[in-house]
Amino acid sequence: MLMDLILSRENLIEALKRVDKNKGSHGIDGMSVKSLRRHLYENWDTLCESLRKGTYQPNPVRRVEIPKSNGGVRLLGIPTVTDRFIQQAIAQVLTPLFDPTFSEHSYGFRPKRRAHDAVRKAREYISEGYRWVIDMDLEKFFDKVNHDKLMGIMANKIQDRLVLKLIRKYLQAGIMINGVVYDAEEGTPQGGPLSPLLSNILLDKLDKELEKRGHKFVRYADDCVPRKQPRCA
Repeated sequence: MLMDLILSRENLIEALKRVDKNKGSHGIDGMSVKSLRRHLYENWDTLCESLRKGTYQPNPVRRVEIPKSNGGVRLLGIPTVTDRFIQQAIAQVLTPLFDPTFSEHSYGFRPKRRAHDAVRKAREYISEGYRWVIDMDLEKFFDKVNHDKLMGIMANKIQDRLVLKLIRKYLQAGIMINGVVYDAEEGTPQGGPLSPLLSNILLDKLDKELEKRGHKFVRYADDCVPRKQPRCA
């Protein structure tokens, strides 16, 4: 069962290290990363039991707006540090399941890949003679993810219903804005460890379609740059 792997001692220790290393802001409960270890020590039995029984209920994320250079804002959803810890534990188990099947053209939020690798590949296409570039940005992608479609894709590879149920709970946990909690009927808010993996799982459909059509492209999260060679006159 995947839940057993998620709750294994080795996986949880690694998840705690990752959350500690990444730091980050507090969620709606105000708990800091520094307080997480003690909180888990004092409440782990109850927390673990609720995860195994499927009764655990994630907290809503805290809405944060980050200014963009173009004048707009990037909307983030900051989970509580406890939920970041659980999400990290889930992501560590699911990544080896899904990542090997992802497209070679995908570079965002993947193990041993980074933006520099995407730039290097784009330069290779230029050296091969590809000159026409289409810059694609899926507007507000993270805010518009269809939960049912995403869960349907995941259910094809995950048989553990407890894990699927928990992931859907995270998708539907809601967003707190100025003290008011709003339901989340769609989207996977940026800000938690699980969101990048979920977005790549859904966007892999786009990658496979572009490959099917024979396009040369580089994708980093919801930004994609397909290239074409100019035709001779």
